[in-house]
Parts: sequence; C-alpha cells; structure tokens
Amino acid sequence: MELLTPGTGLIIWQLIVFVGLFFLLSKLAWKPIINSLKERETSIQDALSTAERARLEMAQLKSDNEKLLKEAREERDKILREAREASNRIKDDAQVEAKKSADKIIEEARAAINIEKQAALKEVRTQVALFSLEVAEKLMKKNLTDDKAQKELVESYVKDIKVN
Repeated sequence: MELLTPGTGLIIWQLIVFVGLFFLLSKLAWKPIINSLKERETSIQDALSTAERARLEMAQLKSDNEKLLKEAREERDKILREAREASNRIKDDAQVEAKKSADKIIEEARAAINIEKQAALKEVRTQVALFSLEVAEKLMKKNLTDDKAQKELVESYVKDIKVN
C-alpha cells in the first residue's frame, strides 16, 4: 500500500508548489482575469441597456409613426373631402351659369322671334293692303267706266250712310 499513499516529503513539496502557484496566479493572473470579467460584465450590461433603450426608442418611433400615419390619413381625407366639395360647388355653379345663359339665349330668341313675327305681320298687312288697293282700283276702273254704274255706287253709299 505504500505505492498508493504518497510520502510526507512529496506532500510538503506539492503543498509548497500549490501555494506558490496560488500566490503567483493571484498576483499575476486573477486580477487581470477578474478585471476582464468585470469589463465583460459591464460591456454586456451596457449592451443590454443600450438594446433596451433602442427597443424603447423603436416603440416610441413606431407609435410616432402610427400617429403620423393617422394624421396623414386624416389630412388626406380632409383634402379629398374639400376637393369633392369644391368640385360639387364648381359643378353646381357651372350648372346655374349654364341655365342662366340658356334662359337668356331662349329669352333673346323669343324676343327676336316676336320682332320677326311683328315685322312679318306688318309686311303681310302692307302687302294685303296694297293688293286690296290694286284689286279695288281694278274693280273701280271696270265698274265705274260708265255713268250709270257710278250713280248706282253713289246711291248705295248714300243708303248705307242713312242706315248707319
């Protein structure tokens, strides 16, 4: 069993080497390792807080974008509504103007027709009067060529006067 149990000298040397190595590692390696672990923890924490701030900013930007989109939609709807109203007003005004213009043209046409009608009637009356005079003149010439016919005409006029 001696092979399985180490000797006291070996144990002491192992203990001295272990303590020396422990002291050497604590002076030279552990501080830099602990510092690098603290730096890594700090950088990870900073990255996490930066990511959280970025997430909050993204959420804020998203809500701002939604608000802007909502305002833009409302503005678009307002502009479209105003454009429709303006279009309807312009169309109504154009219809009213067209109706006024058509009424004026119709009224002017009626007046022109009446003037032409009056002129035509006057012309017809003039023509009828001239024709009547020509016919009367021809009849008079034919009927009054002898004295007897003239005396009968005068007597008939005198009878008409007495009757009236």
